[in-house]
Amino acid sequence: MSIEHAPAFLEIRRPREMTAQLREALVDCWVRVLNSGGAVVHGAFPMPPVSTAQGEAVADLLIGGLDPRLHRLLIATLDGRPVGWAAVSRDPHPLVAHHGVVNHVQTHPDFRGRGIGTALMGRVRELARDGMGLEQLHLTARAGLGLEEFYGRLGWREIGRWPGALRVAPGDDRDEILMFLAL
Repeated sequence: MSIEHAPAFLEIRRPREMTAQLREALVDCWVRVLNSGGAVVHGAFPMPPVSTAQGEAVADLLIGGLDPRLHRLLIATLDGRPVGWAAVSRDPHPLVAHHGVVNHVQTHPDFRGRGIGTALMGRVRELARDGMGLEQLHLTARAGLGLEEFYGRLGWREIGRWPGALRVAPGDDRDEILMFLAL
């Protein structure tokens, strides 16, 4: 898993920074990842398969909530083409404002196995620590996909599981894995 050349990154902080072309690429990536079995389901999505129109509606919710203090998108690009992305969020309440949550980590299926996910998560760490002043990150991952091993190689630690919390299909319940990273 080597990177032929390292991806560049775009940080999107406000809705007005999202171009139509970038939005279209984000939606295409999300829909393709979901429909290929990826574990990046937003609460507003139905279970896969999902359509582009459904992806656009959910992406607009995510984009509409962008705020430099609370919610940012990080998009990995190769030669100007978006090839992966993740969301980093924080709650402003003083009890929890020191930690953030990482969601929707994904690499476009056409670009998997090239180290883009690893590079993306490295930049997520920098963004959270240096750009948002966070001290720790949390994420949840679906069991049965090897995600805990991927994140573990990047320094994340499994801190618990919710057994059978995710019903992928009738008779296919998966644990939701709780992961932690100190920054």
